Amino acid sequence: MTLEHVHVSTVEPGAVTTELTHHLRAGVREHSEAWYASMETLRPADVADAVGYVVTRPRHAAVNEIVVRPTEQS
Repeated sequence: MTLEHVHVSTVEPGAVTTELTHHLRAGVREHSEAWYASMETLRPADVADAVGYVVTRPRHAAVNEIVVRPTEQS
């Protein structure tokens, strides 16, 4: 079986406000929360917008990679 016109994309988000930091061990959590507090982070909807962009491209256009991160994140 051959697959044709299969698009594979990578969406690489930077710092996003999620509950993920609540699942980190204590020392790492405090460091992570301080780092997140130092900038305006992305919202989950920002990442969803990037995914939406990828999946709505026409068949002849492949988006290989998108990096989306907060403006203040270095």
